[in-house]
Amino acid sequence: MYPSTLTQLARANPFHSPLISFHQRDEGRRAPHSKGGARRKLAAASYDEAGVSCEYGSNKYYALCGFGGILSCGLTHTAVVPLDLVKCRIQVNPDKYKSIFNGFSVTLREDGFRGLGRGWAPTFIGYSMQGLCKFGFYELFKAFYNDMLGEENAYLWRTSVYLAASASAEFFADIALAPMEACKVRIQTQPGYASTLRECAPKMHAEEGLWAFYKGVYPLWLRQIPYTMMKFACFERTVEMLYKYVVPKPRSACSKPEQLVVTFVAGYIAGVFCAVVSHPADSVVSVLNKEKGSSAAQVLKRLGPKGVWKGLFARIIMIGTLTALQWFIYDSVKVYFRLPRPPPPEMPESLKRKMALASH
Repeated sequence: MYPSTLTQLARANPFHSPLISFHQRDEGRRAPHSKGGARRKLAAASYDEAGVSCEYGSNKYYALCGFGGILSCGLTHTAVVPLDLVKCRIQVNPDKYKSIFNGFSVTLREDGFRGLGRGWAPTFIGYSMQGLCKFGFYELFKAFYNDMLGEENAYLWRTSVYLAASASAEFFADIALAPMEACKVRIQTQPGYASTLRECAPKMHAEEGLWAFYKGVYPLWLRQIPYTMMKFACFERTVEMLYKYVVPKPRSACSKPEQLVVTFVAGYIAGVFCAVVSHPADSVVSVLNKEKGSSAAQVLKRLGPKGVWKGLFARIIMIGTLTALQWFIYDSVKVYFRLPRPPPPEMPESLKRKMALASH
């Protein structure tokens, strides 16, 4: 009784992994690949490709996904530069900037409205490059891992695929982001150091060399990889759950605007979880890029358990809105360029038959 109940509960969990195996006489046999080398793209196996501009998994598909990532990340992060500036100042100088509202008040009083836009150039450049790698490589790694696992395992382990693909993509995305992130934080949190990217980058290089731009890459990985894993896995599973339990009709019956609304809602839900998961590392990155000669371990020790959570409310607002807008823009780019947009994954027929046999 109890093992059966536990199994049912585990399978009902939206982030479950397969706990039981189904055996058939033909288990282990794999369909051979065609001589032309064409491999079935599992993520798009049930997708009607009529009316799309390119094949799922083609070079054009990945290139346009990368372009969508540039727009989604570059534009949204630049749009919230004022909020990001206040959030960073709360993290590095909590005695002066006591809250999000007080931070805006102090910044406006000292620097005026123009001061709220400090660091917009490195933000736009850095996060555009990050978006290119984040979304483009995510699609690439997701297709690669799905093909590697095979159709049934790709479905059973789909959450693990989302996590692995997003972590792999973010590893490279952060290398592209790190130099501009270092410049952005220095401009925003060190008054009088530099007011523009053209002034800041040469000055940092002259003082600390190339390491000045990459000393924050390790805490950046600690911040961004968990953030991105949550961002993609939570989004993918939330979309799946919304269509299954909330939206009153199947995705195929929804119009494009209705599908984009679902995308926005799922993106915001994912963004809230992202902010909480990644905030401690974000605090370390902000302080580390402001100070010279400090290490991540030293900053973490000095901030303490409470200090790493400073500015969380501002970050939840910023990241929730950011993530929702990013997914909305990214999906809109796919709609505009008529890219393949596979529906949420469904259980393969072969797996349904195995489950039916196992239940008898």
